[in-house]
Amino acid sequence: METKLKPIGVIRTPYTNKPPHQPEPDAEGEFYIELNPEFAEGLHKLESYTYVYVLFHLDRTTRPVKLLVTPPWAAGVQVGLFASRSPHRPNPIGLSIVRLKDIDGNRLDITGIDAMDRTPLLDIKPYVRSLDCKNDANDGWRHERR
Repeated sequence: METKLKPIGVIRTPYTNKPPHQPEPDAEGEFYIELNPEFAEGLHKLESYTYVYVLFHLDRTTRPVKLLVTPPWAAGVQVGLFASRSPHRPNPIGLSIVRLKDIDGNRLDITGIDAMDRTPLLDIKPYVRSLDCKNDANDGWRHERR
């Protein structure tokens, strides 16, 4: 079975060659999403949310997929790919939570996101505090290295 996804817009950032490893809410520069105009009506009431999930295609990953990885912030700890946030995945899909600052037509101004300029946008979903904030969540293997 093959799955095909069609971009619904592009993410605009100041990053032309190396984005940060995670979103940086206070990053300098202009960060926004250009949603394709035919989807603009789907933004109705999205402005009532503080944060949104942004799903995107990591279209410029070039490294081969490895099932064991050493995250750059993990001080040499090796973990399984699916226990990491590595962009080098079998399906190169990025996921970030960013603050939604403003919506004007089909443009969404957001805080810093960990995506290259002109990254294909796959979807936007509201971050719903009562559904998405899990009080019993932990930091997995990350707490073991402290």
